[in-house]
Amino acid sequence: MRLLSLLAGAGLVLIAGCVPAPSTPPPAPAPRPVSVPVPAPPPAAPALGADWRDWPLTPGDWRYRAGRATYGVAGGTPLAILRCDLAARRVTLSRTGSAPTALTLRTTSAVRAIPATPDLGAPGMLAISFAPNDSFLDALGFSRGRFVIEGGGLPVLVIPAWPEILRVVEDCRK
Repeated sequence: MRLLSLLAGAGLVLIAGCVPAPSTPPPAPAPRPVSVPVPAPPPAAPALGADWRDWPLTPGDWRYRAGRATYGVAGGTPLAILRCDLAARRVTLSRTGSAPTALTLRTTSAVRAIPATPDLGAPGMLAISFAPNDSFLDALGFSRGRFVIEGGGLPVLVIPAWPEILRVVEDCRK
């Protein structure tokens, strides 16, 4: 009986070997869905205290180039631009924003609310113009460590008062 079982098993193996292989390969398994990491939401703006002189500086640096200084993070779009138009005898301060509004500038020695209009020379920016001899430009440059640009529902810019500001102003006073 054992012999009979062996012969039957061997016969089945031989018969199975005669079946032709399928002509098409089996379908590839479906790819597994790849989970895409969701970026964390940007941190909420820190609550600003009552004294603007204690507010954190807006990240970035001033960069000066003959009659023009830009403020922002290297490689990014400038957040603020100060430029001299020598032919028009005007110093223009621009900041990000597009809807006309009044902007308030705060320094350690002065505060001024000034109407701002879209900057035709820098799309996506609002501009405020000054005569080169306007003493408020000196207040910006000599403010103790920083000055603030705020208003119109735009993010507050707390910008360091570095020498680049006065270099642009002096370019226009020549």
